[in-house]
Amino acid sequence: MKITVSINLGGYSFNIDEDAYSELKLYLKNLELHLAAEESSSEILSDIETRMAELFRSRLTAYKQVISMTDVREVIAIMGNPEDFSDGETTSGKERFASPGPHRMYRDPDHRIIGGVCSGMGAYWDIEPWIIRAIMLALVFAGGLGIVVYLILYIVLPEARTTAQKIEMKGEPVNINNIRESVKKEFETVRKNMKL
Repeated sequence: MKITVSINLGGYSFNIDEDAYSELKLYLKNLELHLAAEESSSEILSDIETRMAELFRSRLTAYKQVISMTDVREVIAIMGNPEDFSDGETTSGKERFASPGPHRMYRDPDHRIIGGVCSGMGAYWDIEPWIIRAIMLALVFAGGLGIVVYLILYIVLPEARTTAQKIEMKGEPVNINNIRESVKKEFETVRKNMKL
């Protein structure tokens, strides 16, 4: 028999073994200390917690309702340790966690012109979005097929809302370093737009 603790992680409630809770708490505290100097540390931590919650939710089933130590260690292995991504040694951290992550197609809300379908497809295939837009435009003038294809893709493809989804759209692994870099880019974009 084990003691379980109820926690809120990334907006979701989880039951977690007491020893797994201690390890998770230590990991998150180390992350907080490691990212303390970052200007956007609270947003980075929030996105990391959201991604961890997604990973924990995928491990729960109708028969397994408690997060175990094994689950915590597997999620930490996926996310990476903060020491692996120090600024002076980013190449070693990136090399260690360079295996590609899940590659999913989403609509890209950040670079959209109409609905983000073409920019999402461009991010998925690592092609400039204007090339996809030109193909769609050619299909529109070649009998209107482009409009039908675009509408179908707009309905079928979900919008990339979270940082993890935006990283998955590019086929990169969703780990601490990529989340941190993505949030930094968003902050820089907002800062540039505020100065204009």
